Amino acid sequence: MQREAGLYGSIIVGLPDGKSEPFTYDYDRNIILNDWYHKSTYEQAAGLSAIPFQWVGEPESLLIHGRGKFNCSTLITPSLDAGICNATNPDCEPFRLIAVPGKTYRLRISSLTALSALSFQIEGHNMTVVEADGHYVEPFVVQNLFLYSGETYSVLVKADQDPTRNYWITSNIVGRSAPKTPPGLGVFVYYPNHPRRSPPTTPPPPPLWNNTDPRLAQSHAIKARQGYIHTPPSRSDRVIVFLNTQNTINGNVRWSVNNVSFALPHTPYLIALKENLTHVFDQNPPPDGYDFQNYDIRIVQENKNATSSNGVYRLNFNSTVDIILQNANSMILNTSETHPWHLHGHDFWVLGYGEGKFDMFNDPMKYNLVNPIMKNTVPVHPYGWTALRFRADNPGAWAFHCHIESHFYMGMGVVFAEGIDKVGKLPSSIMGCGETQGLYRP
Repeated sequence: MQREAGLYGSIIVGLPDGKSEPFTYDYDRNIILNDWYHKSTYEQAAGLSAIPFQWVGEPESLLIHGRGKFNCSTLITPSLDAGICNATNPDCEPFRLIAVPGKTYRLRISSLTALSALSFQIEGHNMTVVEADGHYVEPFVVQNLFLYSGETYSVLVKADQDPTRNYWITSNIVGRSAPKTPPGLGVFVYYPNHPRRSPPTTPPPPPLWNNTDPRLAQSHAIKARQGYIHTPPSRSDRVIVFLNTQNTINGNVRWSVNNVSFALPHTPYLIALKENLTHVFDQNPPPDGYDFQNYDIRIVQENKNATSSNGVYRLNFNSTVDIILQNANSMILNTSETHPWHLHGHDFWVLGYGEGKFDMFNDPMKYNLVNPIMKNTVPVHPYGWTALRFRADNPGAWAFHCHIESHFYMGMGVVFAEGIDKVGKLPSSIMGCGETQGLYRP
């Protein structure tokens, strides 16, 4: 849960010499969106592991590039620091993006939230989506950009509104009810207006937090840009269906995949696999699916056979793998959460989204094999499914997990192992955890 404690940032990879992008802009800006908690990650982790279970709750603030606000009236114990909750403190100023009238801005927007799915908007301005997770998108226009933890987008915004005033930039939580979390606020400043001049309006209203239709529509709209399509293999060698469930295991509330909750071993997987340390993690593979014909995704299930494991999925090197992410009801009645799934070491093709239970006989015929976008993070929407395809062509052990930090901590993830025999000699500098201590001597 290091990201929640502030360990994050952006790396922008430039194009090779002689290459150009399929769109133009005048200025390039970077914006990181995040949520912020007052409790430390240690306190939160202790609560998640406790009996009775203590949920982390909704964040106290939303941050736009490191700046946000907090309702100080909710403090149980007022701070003795005069600089805390002082609205006149310059450190409490919102994020401001200065724009020259008539110019077009590329905004590289990243969501690094610990929990929250977000909507992002700039009052009165359209945003043209042109890139997602490092791949060019067939352009489409939005007023609200929906982002899930781990996703990155580039949008083009033209400063083409009334230049005598400034405009609000907002982020709001979607997918969860969070009435006590104030919106993230920033200001789109038209030069030469004073940067501290507030917009003359109130911030625009956010989308309804529980309306999944516009979020699903955005997911469907994201296609690979013509001229930059990486055609997926026409068929896969293996299909793995992941049912996302919430379970109680030995009194602890856990998230699980196919009723198996992930638990990290003390010895790192890559070293254990390379050195054939078969005793340090479970050698039995987790299940490739669930009883999809009889499982009702819309009711609270007891899932009495739920267990935990640190076993891995072993993939044939260079094989093509389909992953079906299937969402279901949690342990709370009429509740199915949005989960952003992130794959390490690969980009995958997003073949499709659907509502309800995935039909493995008919839904594959609806896959987009013509111009699917490639991404590394993708949402699975409430009571819905998402289909992915990737090539297991990167030797190593790779995590695939829900990017919500508390959900991954609670077991919502798996590990893929592929091409381990092609991994070179591991350096002694990475030894030190579990049974790796002293394994190699320099």
